[in-house]
Amino acid sequence: MSMIWRWCVVAMVVCGSMSANAADFFFKDGDVVVMIGDSITEQHLYSNYVEMWTVTRFPNWKLTFRNVGIGGDRSPGGNGRFARDVLIHKPTAMTVDFGMNDGSYRAFEEGTFKPYMDGLQGMANQAKAANIRVAWATPQPLDGAEQGPTALTGYNQTLEKFSDGVKVIADKNGGLFVDQFHPYLAALDRARGKGPKYDRITGGDAVHPGPPGQALMAASILKGLSFPSLVSSAEVDAASGKVISAKNCTIENVSKKEGGVSFSRLDAALPYFPMDAVSIIPHAPILDELNDYRLKVTGLAAGKYEVRIGGKKIAELTAEQLAAGANVAQGALTDGPIADQAKAVRAAVEAKNRFHHDMIFRGIVLSNVSIPEWLGIKLTPQEIEAKRQSVITERMGKLPALDAEVTKALAMKANTFDVVPVK
Repeated sequence: MSMIWRWCVVAMVVCGSMSANAADFFFKDGDVVVMIGDSITEQHLYSNYVEMWTVTRFPNWKLTFRNVGIGGDRSPGGNGRFARDVLIHKPTAMTVDFGMNDGSYRAFEEGTFKPYMDGLQGMANQAKAANIRVAWATPQPLDGAEQGPTALTGYNQTLEKFSDGVKVIADKNGGLFVDQFHPYLAALDRARGKGPKYDRITGGDAVHPGPPGQALMAASILKGLSFPSLVSSAEVDAASGKVISAKNCTIENVSKKEGGVSFSRLDAALPYFPMDAVSIIPHAPILDELNDYRLKVTGLAAGKYEVRIGGKKIAELTAEQLAAGANVAQGALTDGPIADQAKAVRAAVEAKNRFHHDMIFRGIVLSNVSIPEWLGIKLTPQEIEAKRQSVITERMGKLPALDAEVTKALAMKANTFDVVPVK
């Protein structure tokens, strides 16, 4: 104990506000958000990531997300099913992401573009009538196997023109234009520029990205929504035991430890990144870009230090790096209590969305299963539809409990941070 001298400074700094950034963010506290689109939306990857980034950044907000993507759909389909699939949730905000199928996978032509624009405008009209704020997202480009310095070839040239149409719709209707096409394309081109042979970087297939590509989609959408990058920031002086500053967190119980410093940090937000998408980071450093989880420690003797959260090593930094301030989001999401909580949030979000998709939306709303004659059950179409609506209502009633599980997983807890010399 004599080697670990402590001083009984209990420093508490109430977190700085993120209100300025939060005010710019498209989603607001209390929003019910519907995300509509085609099979890429129905995959529940980018939509889950957008949801999880949002709820972990604002864990105290009341937010509800529902996904109504349908494989093979186009914007006229979204327009035609708007009342059934969107208005049923009484949303206050929504994202629209169509276009991949609308161009029919061939060169641009007015014969496919006009129905696309008409479908988008139809949704805009219905959203306005229901007072729903809309973020209009472009389709992402294909990640094909073609060699060359750019991915802007073939069908991607069509998708770029369709993306221009999305901006026209957003501007015409006072919505928010979200360009995910060009940030995604830029990442593909960076990867193509790294060697003579290009291997697809987005996972899945060229049309339906896996986690790496859909994390890139989610990041592009969130940036378009003015998502705040700050998670929290803490600065402690190890020599004096004082808290210099804290933003979006509370720091207390500062003490010297093993030639370093220890303190308790209660964050008002969590970093987030789908760790099955880390292969995209060399081409698009979106983990750091969307997660500024900052730690600054001054007053340390020269040398290397371990940063531990809850006793788990999450980073190794020099005194100079710590004095300058470091973003420790990636390490915090790799191991330790923050990583564990982020995983718990993801599990709750996925369970809730899986229930909605499998047991309500795809399972009943989109089901056209007929009753076999051999059962001997005679029901009129009206009786079948009444039963369908009854079961939908019953199962919709179970969603609030699953939403509550997400809220429960988001309960913020203080974590012990130790910054100690590397032995």
